[in-house]
Amino acid sequence: MGSTSAHGENSTGEGLGRRDLIKRSAALGLIAVPTMSFLSACASGGDTTTKGPAKGAVSKENPFGVAKGGKMDVVVFKGGFGDDYAKAWEAAFDKKWGTTSSHLGTQEIAGKLQPRFNGGNPPDVVDDSGAQQIKVDVLAKGGQLADLSQVLDAPSLDDPSKKVRDMLIPGTVEQGTQGGKFVALYYVYTVFGFWYSGKLFKEKGWTEPKTWDEFLAVCTKAKDAGIGGLAHQGKYPYYINVVIMDLIAKKGGLEAMKAIDNLEPNAFEGNPAALAAVEAVYEVVEKGLLMPGTNGLTHTESQTAWNQYRAAFIPSGSWLENEQLKQTPEDFDMKFLPVPLLADSKLPFEAIRAGAGEPFIVPEKAANKAGGLEFLRSMLSREWSTTFAQQANSLTVVKDGVNPDVKLRPGTQSAVAAVKAAGSNTFNYLYPDWYSEMDTEIQNASNELMAQRIQPKEWIKRAQAAVDKAAKDPNAKNNRRS
Repeated sequence: MGSTSAHGENSTGEGLGRRDLIKRSAALGLIAVPTMSFLSACASGGDTTTKGPAKGAVSKENPFGVAKGGKMDVVVFKGGFGDDYAKAWEAAFDKKWGTTSSHLGTQEIAGKLQPRFNGGNPPDVVDDSGAQQIKVDVLAKGGQLADLSQVLDAPSLDDPSKKVRDMLIPGTVEQGTQGGKFVALYYVYTVFGFWYSGKLFKEKGWTEPKTWDEFLAVCTKAKDAGIGGLAHQGKYPYYINVVIMDLIAKKGGLEAMKAIDNLEPNAFEGNPAALAAVEAVYEVVEKGLLMPGTNGLTHTESQTAWNQYRAAFIPSGSWLENEQLKQTPEDFDMKFLPVPLLADSKLPFEAIRAGAGEPFIVPEKAANKAGGLEFLRSMLSREWSTTFAQQANSLTVVKDGVNPDVKLRPGTQSAVAAVKAAGSNTFNYLYPDWYSEMDTEIQNASNELMAQRIQPKEWIKRAQAAVDKAAKDPNAKNNRRS
């Protein structure tokens, strides 16, 4: 999900229609919006008549002035990570601050929250993720997000002599910045690439491919064995774009990635690395190496087929293991694979897309904004980061944020090993967070490509058109990567 994605949404083809219906019904007042009392609906966003005291005394221990005994309203996306971690966080927060937290775990983020943002009555903390995410760039442009730089500059709970920002892995702040302002805390440290079953590879005597030719060779062996080579989450082209964009970055180097984020006129057109990447993925389609039917499947359907050994590889982020816990056989031995290299690539095989996913926000009009900011500061402590690792089997953006006694599952262990092997060779695109419309248009082009309705050169043309359109956005001048 960036880093956000469709992960965790068990959607049917009717998902979008239903979401639109919820939005329209809410706008017409046909359905009641949950947790929105009559009083608070009448109150303006900043009015706290229904929420108790808004401010406590500011001190070093309480940098935002959280009021004791206030209320906290927390909404999280309940997808691949579940929401047990958030319940544990809320209990710890309530114990420390004497607050009373209300909790909602849902996949219908837009359906449940759009009316509340519109009504000036948003929650205090939101994990704004999943297929029904309210796009962060849209909220930022609408002035709906609190400036979180004050969290970065507050003392760390682990070491008050240091600021919170000193505790974060590189890239976290850059990723959550919109138009020059830090407004979203992307919390889950995610690596992206291919995944395979160690058990299947052992049984078949296949070795981990490091070049694209070796990758195609394994896919061909799989096909000969009656197994699909590559499964992908066809209904969500987000995932196949991970492969295309990783190939571009690895072949063309960081300059090729930055050209896309910076909306250069030659980001795709006239960029040989981009064309080579799209042609490489198209070759999988042309040679019949896709798992049959994968173009029509949701993420969970294709991932489950892969868990049933019906395909050798699948692309995803490192939330995959947690999302597929119930479908994964005990001895599957899930393994991570960096995207293999095209000839003459500038980055090494070990290079991976790695960065923060799962954006947490504090709405500007939150009734308990101080509580929301303190909640995020607490998330960036080792204690809460360890809670997340235990409950959600995933790493966070807190440096060394997991106690060594936490036992991770095989896929996550494999991802941690890949992060170590990559060293400083990590990269991460920002355009999906900065320009959600451009991201969607490129995904749509990939959908057509995988169905063989367009050729690679047409994909390049459409992707460049999406870049050129985004470049006309006046906000674009504030988003620059050096």
